[in-house]
This record gives sequence, structure tokens and C-alpha cells, in this order.
Amino acid sequence: VDRKYQDRMLLAEANQWPDDAVAYFGEGDECHMAFHFPVMPRLFMGIHTEDRFPVVDILEQTPPIPDGAQWAVFLRNHDELTLEMVTDEDRDYMYRVYARDPRARINLGIRRRLAPLMGNNRRKIELMNSLLFSLPGTPILYYGDEIGMGDNIYLGDRNGVRTPMQWSADRNAGFSRSNPQRLFLPVIIDPEYHFEAVNVEAQQHNPQSFLWWMKRLIAQRKRYPVLGTGTIEFLQPENRKVLAFLRESEGERLLVVANLSRFVQCADLDLARFDGSVPVEVFGQTRFPAVTKDPYFLTLAPHTFYWLALEEAAEEAELAPAGTRLAVVTVAGTWEEAIEGTPAERLERGLMRWLPQRRWFGAKARDILGVRIVETVRVEVAKESIYLTLIQVSYTEGDPDVYFVPLGLATAEAAEEQVERGTAVARIRWKDGSEVGVVYDAVTHSGFCRWLLDTLPSRRRLRGRDGAVTTTALKALRDALKQSAPADLEPTLLGLEQSNSSVVFGSTFVMKLFRRLDEGLSPELEVGRFLTTRTAFRHVPAVVGSVEYRRVDQEPLTMGVVHTFVPNEGDAWRYTLDAVDHYFERVLTGTADGGAPVERPGSVLSVDVAEYPPVIGEMVGIYLESARLLGQRTAELHVALGSRDDDPAFAPEPFTGLYQRSLYQSLRSKAELSLTLLGKRVRSLPPDVRGIGEAVLNGRDAIMTRFRTVTQRQLTGMRIRCHGDYHLGQVLYTGRDFVILDFEGEPALSLGQRRLKRSPLVDVAGMLRSFDYAAESALLDGRVRPEDVETLKPWMDEWRYWVSRSFLDAYRETAAPTGLLPRNVEDVRLLLECYQLEKALYEVTYELNHRPSWSRIPLRGIRDLLQGRSGAT
Repeated sequence: VDRKYQDRMLLAEANQWPDDAVAYFGEGDECHMAFHFPVMPRLFMGIHTEDRFPVVDILEQTPPIPDGAQWAVFLRNHDELTLEMVTDEDRDYMYRVYARDPRARINLGIRRRLAPLMGNNRRKIELMNSLLFSLPGTPILYYGDEIGMGDNIYLGDRNGVRTPMQWSADRNAGFSRSNPQRLFLPVIIDPEYHFEAVNVEAQQHNPQSFLWWMKRLIAQRKRYPVLGTGTIEFLQPENRKVLAFLRESEGERLLVVANLSRFVQCADLDLARFDGSVPVEVFGQTRFPAVTKDPYFLTLAPHTFYWLALEEAAEEAELAPAGTRLAVVTVAGTWEEAIEGTPAERLERGLMRWLPQRRWFGAKARDILGVRIVETVRVEVAKESIYLTLIQVSYTEGDPDVYFVPLGLATAEAAEEQVERGTAVARIRWKDGSEVGVVYDAVTHSGFCRWLLDTLPSRRRLRGRDGAVTTTALKALRDALKQSAPADLEPTLLGLEQSNSSVVFGSTFVMKLFRRLDEGLSPELEVGRFLTTRTAFRHVPAVVGSVEYRRVDQEPLTMGVVHTFVPNEGDAWRYTLDAVDHYFERVLTGTADGGAPVERPGSVLSVDVAEYPPVIGEMVGIYLESARLLGQRTAELHVALGSRDDDPAFAPEPFTGLYQRSLYQSLRSKAELSLTLLGKRVRSLPPDVRGIGEAVLNGRDAIMTRFRTVTQRQLTGMRIRCHGDYHLGQVLYTGRDFVILDFEGEPALSLGQRRLKRSPLVDVAGMLRSFDYAAESALLDGRVRPEDVETLKPWMDEWRYWVSRSFLDAYRETAAPTGLLPRNVEDVRLLLECYQLEKALYEVTYELNHRPSWSRIPLRGIRDLLQGRSGAT
């Protein structure tokens, strides 16, 4: 059979005891599968007696079977619930419990469907299916049981469980359009199971239906192959109403715990050998307390169950050698099966483990529920197959994300290099266990990157299952590709800590590949293309090409953008840190006392442009002029973004009372979230930071009062498309000038939020906060001797004030005449303070989650704003 008919199997239907039925497997050379009849009635006995013994007893009597063979397990089928493989006493018990009406009995069995047998109790039905899907073997569902169909015991023979499938509420339950009298059996019209109420169509549209519950159960069963091929070991808690067993295979462990009782139960489980493991509930990815050497205590609701994956502690996982935790995908023909065929389920499990380790993965704080490959576009690169893959990541809370990961196959030494680099996703093996290679992130493949660049001018449509990848290129890119030698465009993957992946092609182009994709035009592409083609502003890299994924009647997903390369000396953040270091050196070598040498001439937002004192000019040096130039370039950017009234996406809009109320609500909501987190973490902060944190918490009312002022008078000025994530790290320093980058906006926000029009002062506030970080970071990261810190603190405030004022003076000189800013300087001050508070509160949340000791920087900024000591006042 195997030689002549590929992908066929022989299934033995032998109603015998397990030690007799096992003979049909032979030595692995006869039947591939055999029904396990005796386990079926014992599942029903166990749930009614509320005792695990019948189930444990029959499975312990089941002998081992040859490798490659499997039992077929089931709850119901087209015949009766057979009771041949039970004792006479057990048969009598089953009749009394499940077939009181003699018409429900036939031969040595019971002719009922699953739902009526369980009294249509959904908890019991779910529990029975969960046990079926967690026992060794392949679960087999009888049609209709996935929606809870009823039966008709008044039909003769076994026909009561063979009625037409209930597809819809239409005639004949959607089974047939013929005259109802011509059906071989009538549809179910019992009021409790009537086809108009119980049908596929109705349940398909209800995510809480039993049909969807079964789909989720099947998905989890596929996700954990250990449930099909793993060993089974029964635990023996004292409470016999609790059935608990372990499934293990290839280092994968799953603990199944079921409450067979109609009442709440508890149990102590002996899991001492898994000391340190963390049980994770597979449906919701909820992490339970870690296992210790003591008995593990669990409570269970009536007729409920847990599937708990026993995972190693996070610390141990991080210390494991690279590549040891890679998923293994077994293929029969070609490695492409791992992406396009059934083995892709194992690859998806590998992606689920691999994705959170990526720097560009933006949901590290969220619990992943599942990973699914939703689109693949196969391309040929130097005779190698590369798949442009879209991966949907679902979470226990919130909406799913879609990530772009091009996947290729590396073999031999190249495979181990990918493993060491952390870019390997899964190992591919043949069925005989020999190694094929590893599936890896093909962004590291220089040939793929160059192929993608060369493809842009062709305007090709690379078709996938549901859509197509499209490319565009401007004339500058087409000309450069024609005129450049291959060596001039050698691709180099930037190793920066970014939320996307960037590839530099010689000194000509930079391609940014987006990892998390949103439906709609990316601001990076939209704003960049607008500035390149519709304005005269040239202090941004020109957009010359793009890659998008398109589906019919849906918004495009931007996968990549190509910019011109800008020769530079690094970003403005590094340039500023160097300037701060030089400033502190001059302070320490030029003054003996720790006091600030000058008085500040009022607010940073004073109407008159200030002349900085000679001592400040001497100490800060040329960076004052650099800050002024940056302020000018920032204003020119905003003027350009607000220069086209004929484009609805970029046309400036005025402040309105409705918008101001919306702005207040947004500011207030964000503040509440940040302050709530601060309240939970403040006690764990270092002592010198804790006091500032408590002061900020005590200033909650003052923060809300400050935010409310945006609703108390009509504001002037305009709202425009802004940068959205503006700070020193988003600006390149060329040695003489500045070039502004990355118009993607804050990656954590939705695309719709990033495209909102806001006051340009949002970007200004972001830059002022960045100056604050640059000044304070020098005192935190060890660049200053501890004994010099107190001396330098007042000088740090001076640097921040004069640099901020230099930046703002130039900004206002350039932007004010255009009408973008409020006419009243007090309104400018009001908005700037509110936006700085908003930004600092965001920074508090970020630092508390990533660098708690650095939370002092935004906390101090908030405190100073509230006390009127900030550079913005």
C-alpha cells in the first residue's frame, strides 16, 4: 500500500480490548491506526461517577504500540455508544445513567449523540472534548458534535444519530434544497436542538459559540504535537475527582488537569522534578506560580480543565546556548513544506519563540496567544527560494499585529552562523532525522537585499495567496541603478537597536524594512514622499522607492522605503553628548565654586531674543549656534509640512473648542496611566529617586489642572502633520548642518494616531525633553566622576536653559510669521508646558518598565515644570 498509494493509511475498526487490538499494528508494518474502543465508555463513566479510576485503569492496560502507529480515539460515531468492552456491571450502570428510556438502547450500546448524553451541559461537553484531545492518539470528531447537534431516538435502528448535518436555518437545515419529504432522514426539530437554533451558520457568526470553542481547541491541539505523540504519565493526587497526567515529548511537557466533579475541587500535585518550571495555561498564556519541590496546589471550577505547558524559567531560557531552543520541523519532500505545507504549524511555534527575542518586536510586555503565517510570496534569489512572509501575532489582550519576516534556508556552515547570530528561526530535518538546515531571517542575506533593491524599478507585482507585493521607484533610483557598479551598491545591514531593519547600499541608498505592518500608508513613506516631491525643504533624505503589500479593496501595508544616503558624522544625540562632556570639562577647569555664574533673563519664551552672557558662550561653545540652527531647521520642516492647502492629508487645520476638549481628555488619560504605574513602582525606586516620585504623585491635581487650561480659552495657531517622535536621535549631524530622519512616528501608536494633525509644538516639546536627557545622562552613565556631580548640577541647569532658549528663539523667529504658532506668547507657553508634561509622563512609563534608575530624569522634569523651574517657563 505504501509503495503504490502515497499518503494513504490503513485504519483498523476492531471493537476489542487494547491488548487484542494492538495486534492489528503488527510490527509497524500492518495497520497505521486502530480505534481504541474501550476508552470511549470509560470517559463517560468517569465523568458521571466523578472518579478518575475508569480512565486511568483502561489506559494503564493499553500496551505500547510501534513507532509511527497511533490509536484513533473518539467520543461518538455513526453507530451506538458501544458497551461491548465493559463489564456487565458497568454496562448496567451506563444504561441506568445514560439511557433510561429503552428506546435509546440498541444492541449492546446507546444510540445518542454527545450533547444529549451530557444533558446539553456545555461545561461537561467541553470537558469531554478536552480529555479526548489530550489523550494519546488522534482524536476523531463525529459530524454535528462540533456544534452540539441533538438526535432523534424515535427513528429506527441507528438512524437517530444519522440525521442531516445542520448547516443553516434554511430549509432542510441547509443540507439540501430538495423537497423535505425526499430526505433520507428528517432534520432535528426537537425544541432544545432545533436546526433553526443549532446550526453552523448561526455559530460561525458568534465568537462565543461552541463551534468557535472547538476551533480554538483544535488549534491548540495542533500547536502542541506532544498531545499526539508524547508519552503519558498519570499523577496520583489524593482527590480522586481530579484527573491529572503529564504528556512529554522531545523536551516539551504539558500538564493536563481535569475536574470530573460538578463541584469545585482542589488537588496537590507532585511536580517536584520540575522544580523551577513555570506552568503556562495554553489558551490564554496565563503564567501560574512557579513549581517548587513542595506539592503544587490547584483549585478547579466544576467540570473544568487546565492544559498547562511547563516552561523553563525566563532566566534559564535566556542563559541557554544559542540554537538549543530552536523548533524542529520535519519535512518529507522539500524544505518549502515548512512554510507552505502542514509542517508550517511547527514553524509557527518556532516563530512564537523567536519573535519576542527580536529588538524590533514591539510587544515584549504582552503575552502571545498564537502565531500564524497569513501570507507568503515566494521569490527566487540566485536560485534560492526566499519567502516574503507576513506573520500574524495574536495576544491574550488587545488586537493582533502583523509582522514582516522574509524567510530563507541556510545549510551547513551558513546554518550554524545563523544560529550563532540569533537569526535562525527553526531547524529543518528530513523524516530520517538528518539535518536539512535552518530557516532564518533573510534580511541578513545580502543577495536578497540587493535583489529587492533591483526589483523596485520593475514595478512588479509579486503575487501571494491573498494579495501581491508591489514596488515603485523614482527616477533618481532608476538612474543610480543603471549607472552604478555592483560594488558601489554593496548592501550592509545596520546593527543598530531599532524598531525596524535598515540596509545601507554603499554610500548611495538606505532601505528601511518595516517589521510591524499597519494597514494604511506609512507616515514614513507618506511624509517623506510629500517633502521630497511637493516642497522645497531639502534637509531630509529624499524618498526614492517603496515596497508595499496590497489586497483587493483594502488599504496597503508599507513594507519598505528607500531613501538617499546622507553622509554624516553621526546623529545629533551623540554630537550633543560630546558637547555636554566638553562643557562639563570647561566648567570643572574654569571655576572653583559650584554656583551658577549668571542670572537667567526670564522665561525661555520671553518675547525678546536674549543675548547669552559671555561666560555661557565661552562654556557652552559652538553648540549654542548648533542648537539655534537645529531650531531653524525644525521650524522650516513645520512650515513645509503646513505649506499645501490643496492636499487634505497635509492641509493645516485650526484649533477648535471640540479639539481642545479632546486634547485635554487625551492628556488626562495618558497622565492617569503613567501616574498609576508610578504609584505601583515608587516604593521600589532608589531612595534618591523615590522622593521625587512621591512629589510627582502628590502633584497629580496640579498636573490635571495644568492640562485643563487647554480648554479654558480659545487657542490660536494651526494643527499640522508633525514628525511625531522628534528627538536628537532622529537628526543626523553632517558636520555643518542637520538632516531630519524617521517620520514613522511613535511605533507603539496605531497608524491612525500617528497621522493625526497636532500643534507643531509637540515636536518642539520632544526636542526640549531630549536636551534634558542629554544634560542629565552625563551625570548618570558614569561619564562624570561621582565627586563632581554636585558641582555640576547647577551648571547642567544652565546648559539646558541656554541651549533650549537658543533653540526656541530660532524656532519662533522662523515659524511665528507663518501663523502656525499661537499669536499669544502665553498660549505658546501653555501648550509647550502641557506637551512637555505629556512627553515626560510617557518617559516615566518607559523608564519604569526598562530602566527604573533613569526614571529620575523625567520625574525631575515633571517636578521642575510644576514648580516653574523648567526651561519652558
